[in-house]
Formats: sequence, structure tokens, C-alpha cells
Amino acid sequence: MVGVFERLVGQDSVAAELTDAAVAGRTGVAEGAMTHSWLFTGPPGSGRSVAALCFAAALQCTDPDRPGCGHCHACTTTLAGTHGDVRRVVPEGLSISTREMRGIVQIAARRPSTGRWQVVVIEDADRLTEAAGNVLLKVVEEPPERTVFLLCAPSVDPEDISVTLRSRCRHVHLVTPAAPAIARVLREHDGLDPETAEWAAAVSGGHIGRARRLATDDEARDRRRRALDLVSAVTRGTGYPAADELVKTAEDEAKQLSAERDEHERDELATALGAGGTGKGAAGATRGSAGALKDLERRQKSRATRTGRDALDRALLDIAGLYRDALAVSFGDSGGITMTHPDLADRSRDLARRVRPEGLLRSIDAILACREALDQNVKPRFAVAAMAATLIAETS
Repeated sequence: MVGVFERLVGQDSVAAELTDAAVAGRTGVAEGAMTHSWLFTGPPGSGRSVAALCFAAALQCTDPDRPGCGHCHACTTTLAGTHGDVRRVVPEGLSISTREMRGIVQIAARRPSTGRWQVVVIEDADRLTEAAGNVLLKVVEEPPERTVFLLCAPSVDPEDISVTLRSRCRHVHLVTPAAPAIARVLREHDGLDPETAEWAAAVSGGHIGRARRLATDDEARDRRRRALDLVSAVTRGTGYPAADELVKTAEDEAKQLSAERDEHERDELATALGAGGTGKGAAGATRGSAGALKDLERRQKSRATRTGRDALDRALLDIAGLYRDALAVSFGDSGGITMTHPDLADRSRDLARRVRPEGLLRSIDAILACREALDQNVKPRFAVAAMAATLIAETS
């Protein structure tokens, strides 16, 4: 792979398909080559949003011989998020609202100003509300001539993307990158030593972004350790306090990530509304600020909730991975499969000795049920406590 598609890890066939489509896109929309609507799916960390952004760059690329060269102004501005004809919809809250989607659709209807296409990249399209999805569906069914929609979702399951919207898109599926491929990127592009790169790649679950964080961020490694300590706490009879601590850790992480940004946004809004101004219109602008401040607080609260739930979900996946490793050990398959936590083999064996295989399966089901409950807006403390009750019962 060359150019922008070098950013994709372990996705050679996808890169080839998108390169061919970008070539076709230089002359227009051709049946079987370039289409107006695309759906990128794949597990977390597979790079579906990266693939969509790289494809957007290739569509706008001005290099005459190599679409997606990675060096021209169109490529660099697209990847930097500053290209005038590329819009990225990155949901920060729990969902993508109808109002937000209507605004995007209006922009998408414009003709390109500098590039070949007006490109709209919708990351986490599974967060579209039903009404927002219907707004998008209308424009996807009758798209503007020079507009391309690039949707990203975990899968084609109706829970992630509506059947009708899926049917209007060309589907590109990405696979989980192999650990050696991730380790190579960490060595060659991030300059990490081989031992750290291989460890991070092995425990990342095929998620290159997480592998990079685990390799370079002490706090990320500490959060992983504390999440997995829940399993040890269950065996010691302190599962409920550990469950509370797991929720608190996720909430604290969300507050830490949001605090500085929230304050910056409040300062920017206050300045825009005339805070500190002395002109004739300053007092009137300040009086009308209550609605804008309330809307900002609502969006910030939604973003913090999403951030906390994402952090908690990562912890739950780590815990489920340890139970899955223990199940493999109990059946004697640990040598024939890739372990989720190869650095915790002793802990997996201990768990396999303490819990029968059917108990391990029920424990995994309880963790997955907890994730589903969180998606349905059950309070995290209640959902995690219910999960802990099952883990404790199966360990007793």
C-alpha cells in the first residue's frame, strides 16, 4: 500500500478496492466502480473510520497518477480535517440528532467548492436516531450529483444500521488486524521497542488505537489492570466494592477528559455572546445567552455520559476476555487459539480451576448482558452490580 492507504493496517484488499473506486470517481459515477453511498463496517479498532477518511482523501486527491498520494494539498487537508469539501460527523453524545443530520444534508446538497466531490463522512452511524436515519435516507436515495456519503458502523445488523439505509450503500467490510501487523506499525511508525510493541499488540484485541495507548500511556495500562482486578476481587469475596470502583473509575476518566474541553467551550461561548463587552449591544446579547448556555450544558452532559460509557465498555470487554481465556484453558484449547490476555495466563488458569466451564459461560453472558443494559440507558451502577452478582454466584 502507498499514500494515504498506508494508514490501514492489515486491509490490503480494502485498500485496493478503494483505490480502484477513487480512479473511477475521477470521471464520475460508474456502475460497479464508484457509487454515491458507502458503508464501512468492522469490529472496533479495525480502522473503518480511517478507511473512510483515506477514501475521502483519495477522491479529492489531485495527483494525476496515484489517487490518495498523501502529499498533495487535497490529501493533507482532508486528513487534517480542514478540506472545504469534506465534512466529518463525529458524534460526541449518545446519538446523532435529527437537527444535526438536517444541517449536514443541507451542506451536502452544495456543489464542491474546490474538490471533485462533496464528501460526508459519518462516523458511528449506528448512533443515528430513527428520525435522523430517515433524513439521511431521503438524500441517499436521491443524492446530489457530486456528493458522496461514507457511513461507518460496527456491522450490517439492523441494530447498527437500518436495512433500508444499508441497501442503498456499497458495503466495505474490514477485518480485525493481526497482532504482528499492529506490532509492526508500532515499531516502524511510532518508534517503539519490539518488546513493548509486541506486548501492546497482543493485549489490544486487534485495536491499533488501543495498542498505541497501552504502549505509551501509563494511565491506560493502569485502567486495564484495575478493570481486570474485578475478577480477582470476585474470587476474594469483594466483588461488589470492586464493581462500584469500576464504575467510579469510568466516571472519573470521563470527567478528566471533559473538564478542560468543557471550560474552553464555555469561555468561547461567553466571548461570542459578548461577555466583558461594553458596547450598546453587549447587555442585550448577555440577556439572550441563557438558551445557548443551556444547550451547551446539555451537549456537554451527553458527551460526558458517552465518554464514561465507552470507558466502562472497554473495561467490560477486558473482563469478558479474561473469562474467555479461562474457558479456553478449561477445554484444553489455550495453545491452539489466540488468547485475549496472553500476559495473564496464570490468572486465566486460576479462574479455570475455580469456575466450571458452564459457570464461565454464564459469567460471559452476564458481562454481555451488562453491556446491552448500558446501551439501553440502565444506570451503570445497577447494571454492573447485577453483573457482579452473577460472577460472584458462579465463583462461589
